[in-house]
Amino acid sequence: MDDTEAGAGHRHEHHDGDAPNLFEPAGWEERYGGDESLWSGNPNPQLVAEVSGLTPGTALDVGCGEGGDVVWLARQGWRVTGADFSANGLARAARHADEAGVADRCDWWQVDARAFAAEGRSFDLVTTHFLHPPDGGMVEVVRRLADAVAPGGHLLVVGHAPSEDVPHLTESHRRAMFLAEDLVPGLPDDLEVLVVEQRPRTVTREGVTVEVPDSTLLARRRG
Repeated sequence: MDDTEAGAGHRHEHHDGDAPNLFEPAGWEERYGGDESLWSGNPNPQLVAEVSGLTPGTALDVGCGEGGDVVWLARQGWRVTGADFSANGLARAARHADEAGVADRCDWWQVDARAFAAEGRSFDLVTTHFLHPPDGGMVEVVRRLADAVAPGGHLLVVGHAPSEDVPHLTESHRRAMFLAEDLVPGLPDDLEVLVVEQRPRTVTREGVTVEVPDSTLLARRRG
């Protein structure tokens, strides 16, 4: 999913009492059920940075939201499967792919990343951006996603690192954030770690420009 909000003044405030809706399909079905776009539609910058030099093949984007990364990958020549646990999100993503003229390069898969099972399917690129299951659950998600990486393929995981520069976050949000190195234990031995770092990214939210850290993990399956 895209971390850039769609419009100026578009704001999402949450309280700890809202926490279940932040991590469960019902909350996202509601958010994606309206007419307003939640995200900018632009590709996430770490995806562009790490994938632009790769030879296009098959890709899986987990937590694809409205499909900004799926559309970008398809435009680069990838055959992309966009996966999300929200049917409304997937419907938006499919519509955006159609509008972008890349629908023939895209497939869709409704699945909860916490229960993801590759079941023999493999992809040259498996990627997820800003997926934050609660209380350290991302390590298990990484373990599951790694199973879907083909020999010689790449796994790219990007998320929010804990930061004091975003003061409105609830404690539930903060516990769901992670450092890139926190995810390494979820990788099998045959995935070689290429990048494990927090990268600064400049964003403007509600007219205020701040630098936020993107936790970035890139690994390659030996093959």
